[in-house]
Amino acid sequence: MHLRTFLAVYRAGSFTAAGALLGLSQPTVTSQIRALETRLDRQLFERLPRGVAPTSVAAELATRIAGPMDELAAVTERARPGDDISEPVHLAGPAEVLSTRALPALAPLVERGLRLRVTTGLADDLLDGLRAGRFDLVMSAIRPRGRSVVAVPMMDEEFVLLAAPAWAARIGPLTCDDPGPLQDVPLVAYAEDLPIVRRYWRHVFRTRLTRSPAVVMPDLRGVRAAVVAGAGITVLPRYLCAGELAAGELVALLDPDDPPINTGFLAQRAGVPERPHVTLVRERLLRAARTW
Repeated sequence: MHLRTFLAVYRAGSFTAAGALLGLSQPTVTSQIRALETRLDRQLFERLPRGVAPTSVAAELATRIAGPMDELAAVTERARPGDDISEPVHLAGPAEVLSTRALPALAPLVERGLRLRVTTGLADDLLDGLRAGRFDLVMSAIRPRGRSVVAVPMMDEEFVLLAAPAWAARIGPLTCDDPGPLQDVPLVAYAEDLPIVRRYWRHVFRTRLTRSPAVVMPDLRGVRAAVVAGAGITVLPRYLCAGELAAGELVALLDPDDPPINTGFLAQRAGVPERPHVTLVRERLLRAARTW
């Protein structure tokens, strides 16, 4: 038990996160680590203001025991023969890509016994939850850092500057050299600090955007709806506006040779025992993402 707790702390980077992963209280985790340190007569972790850092002794111990401990966990946690009741797979990510891409791809697996629990939120918060064991998989718009998480590239998002046809006609021709015609057009954005729109301005127009948005809606599908209705201009990933572009409800105001691109990742905790349905979800998402 103490070695299992040790390995959880080593991977999670804190007693609290390891406790959440193991279903133990933080004092219990602390007590077990102290007992192991006393037994080994070695310091395993350096206490930091936020979390812990492993000593060289801890790193060497983790290298020795990780493989056997993971194999043992896989055996003890394997479902019983004939037991078709699977623990839910906890998937997290941005609301928009989950709703429009991930859930349609995963829907056929429900008939095969998949139980799915989905959480939406911001990438940093969700990755913290992944490290703490609250999620099995996270679709992340940023590359995770640290040894406790492994991630593979999933999809590339191309960003498009958009307006409804009426606004596009009023704006007129636009070039990458001069965003001046957009100066008085209302901006519709995901957040007050215009993260996606500012990135587009910086990448395409080579200038800093200092304006405030006219409309803020923390869901890109709502941003899309507002722009279709004529609220102003915005920047969206192409996958989220392809239908509206094809139908003529939205117009791409520019077609730059080098549009902004963002890579999305599928992240999972390192070293956790494989669960069949988590593996099934991961492989289905990665396969489906090739067409996104």
